[in-house]
Amino acid sequence: MILDSVNSPKDIKGFDIVQLNDLAAEIRKILLQKMSIHGGHFGSNFGMVEATIALHYVFDSPKDKIVFDVSHQCYTHKILTGRKEAFINPDKYADVSGYTNPNESEHDFFNVGHTSTSVSLACGLAKARDLLGSKENIIAVIGDGALSGGEAYEGLDYARELNSNLIVVVNDNQMSIAENHGGLYKHLESLRNSDGKAENNIFKALGFDYYFVKNGNSIEDLIEAFKNVKDCSRPTVVHICTKKGCGYKFAEESKEDWHWRRSFDVKTGEFVGFSYAGENYDNLAREMLLEKMKSNPAIVIVAAGVPRSLGFIESKRIAAGSQFVDVGIAEQHAITMTAGISKNGGKPIFCTDCSFYQRAYDQISQELCINNLPATLLVRNASIWGMNDITHLGIFDIPLISNIPNMVYLAPTNKQEYLAMLEWSIEQRNHPVAIRIPRNGVHNANYSVDDNYDELNKYQVCRKGKQVAIVALGDFFQLGEEVADTLAKDGIEPTLINPRYITGVDEKLLDELKADHKLVITLEDGILSGGFGEKIASYYGNSDMKVLNYGLKKEFLDRYDPAQILNRNRLTAGQIIEDIIKTARK
Repeated sequence: MILDSVNSPKDIKGFDIVQLNDLAAEIRKILLQKMSIHGGHFGSNFGMVEATIALHYVFDSPKDKIVFDVSHQCYTHKILTGRKEAFINPDKYADVSGYTNPNESEHDFFNVGHTSTSVSLACGLAKARDLLGSKENIIAVIGDGALSGGEAYEGLDYARELNSNLIVVVNDNQMSIAENHGGLYKHLESLRNSDGKAENNIFKALGFDYYFVKNGNSIEDLIEAFKNVKDCSRPTVVHICTKKGCGYKFAEESKEDWHWRRSFDVKTGEFVGFSYAGENYDNLAREMLLEKMKSNPAIVIVAAGVPRSLGFIESKRIAAGSQFVDVGIAEQHAITMTAGISKNGGKPIFCTDCSFYQRAYDQISQELCINNLPATLLVRNASIWGMNDITHLGIFDIPLISNIPNMVYLAPTNKQEYLAMLEWSIEQRNHPVAIRIPRNGVHNANYSVDDNYDELNKYQVCRKGKQVAIVALGDFFQLGEEVADTLAKDGIEPTLINPRYITGVDEKLLDELKADHKLVITLEDGILSGGFGEKIASYYGNSDMKVLNYGLKKEFLDRYDPAQILNRNRLTAGQIIEDIIKTARK
């Protein structure tokens, strides 16, 4: 293989076009093999093979700094920068992350997994370079989908102020995770259709020099364009048109399905060892909402570039019609638009992954909660069992969301409770409501489920006991049941409580526990610092009640094993029981 001789970008500098194209074919082959076994971001990486080769052929990384937006299209970059064994050797597949990572290589400058940041990061690199008198090229690679994020506009708007070398490679493949939405994409279409010669050009209007590459999967054309802009003295955009999933039939034909892929059969494209069959919370909520939409035109689903967060595959989006809105990868706009919909009588439901809510904290606080507007926020993958890379952790939401005044943050423990809370959140008109979707599998209710949650912070006592009370939040309720069952076998009949509300304490119940309980333990699937358990501990602070808070240490985790993290934080039933017995004897 020609790849055998490539251990750093300098090794490809002397290749001719035939060799570079052979290299691209070999890279696609090993990417296909690895992802068929290990999974990963498929479409974006297959589309960027030639562009990444051309970038490293022309520019001199790491002196010249390449910043990949989101960085989920960096696999070829990693292969060319000394990490090919992690793509060739199955025993080393897990040695590198799916994103750029400075701990892996000097060719990576940021650990980035959220979108629309590359231009801003590049602006910062360029500013520091100019201040220090350096001369390297600064290159930001950004996909067309990422251009829908507000920070991308902010970075592009500022870039002209630098008046120095800053190269923005716009990878236009006509796709975000799903289809693109917004007026910008009609504009990109006009640029594509005119070979970059359309009179209206947003990049030129913002002060950029502009180059267009019609075939962004042609190494020869890309090298020519990149040579033209290398060492430029002004901010410059190179607009390249690539094909998402290029080189693999199934990914080209079904781009949305192949944005990210689990293990699959190379010949058929079908999943291996995995099935989406069976109940899941996304589809349960989606079907309920689609049914409600039929009789209530005020209900509208709002998504921010990840429509499948609530199970809205393309056919379901079509069925929802105008009652489904995808604003692109723009959480800030999504939350603020949600507030506007609510203010004018609509019933909006916004859903996205837990870590993406971080980008819209100000809008949740300012537009939604200060104005106390009734809307529903569904928080997905908020759990130790959620996504496990460092940029997508789902364990920080409780301190983030539950401490905003007026917000009601609910934690259902089972299927029936989740749907009841969702129904109530849509029909009530008094509060903004967030619901933390369980992540530990779909469970059925073992206890009664209310259909009204107007009495805020009213906890549910599921089992009445004495001495020890277990307050088990959300998807840690089943852990609480396991602890309670085991204690009962050992002669301790604990009280088991489903708090339901993350945003407040049931003062009446907590006071009643003082009569015949000595110990309260709290269980939460998130970090302890600023979390739910601390509210309980604080309330009991001037009393004789002992409180043990169980949750996660405040730390950044990366590609972790949930079982190991739970054990490390003493979050197994055996460890908790051991602590309860030890504390009760004091």
